[in-house]
Amino acid sequence: MDYRAVFDAVTHDECYERNIDWGEPRPGHPEGKVGAHIAELERNLDALRPRLSEEEFWKLRVLVHVHDTFKGHAKDGARITDPGSHASLARRFLAGFTSDADLLAMTQFHDEPYALWRQVQHHGHYDQRRFDALLATIRDWNVFLAFLIVDGCTAGKQRDPLHWFFAETAGRVASRFTARDILE
Repeated sequence: MDYRAVFDAVTHDECYERNIDWGEPRPGHPEGKVGAHIAELERNLDALRPRLSEEEFWKLRVLVHVHDTFKGHAKDGARITDPGSHASLARRFLAGFTSDADLLAMTQFHDEPYALWRQVQHHGHYDQRRFDALLATIRDWNVFLAFLIVDGCTAGKQRDPLHWFFAETAGRVASRFTARDILE
């Protein structure tokens, strides 16, 4: 699949162009607008680019531009799998440009590691079934973990959730990205 062509189609779509102007500064996103978040993630992606294949780079670039683009249309407080969540809306949008099941799953579950970490913070444990489902759903752990680094290493986000998730997945998934790659 030509992921550069997918990227070009996504970023020239009228819906995408309208949605990246949404947002105000908020917890985790002091940059405010989705477009400003994307610009920050592009810088993080550039930092990882020497370690990525051309295909991985373009898959990640697609994820960077799609994953939060529908926050302005999302149902408040929706669970990740709720059809009205920003992740579900982004997945549905991206499905109009690619049939890559793994890329669609990454779009859907990009916030799942953070949700599991929040469970640990609030309850002292996480839902093992959700964790196992994530492990079974994602195929390309190089791309998924690289995306978590790109998205999780911004000015408004703590690195603790990333360190926790990398520790939880160590030895359970095959990836050349580790906690040592987290951008400080």
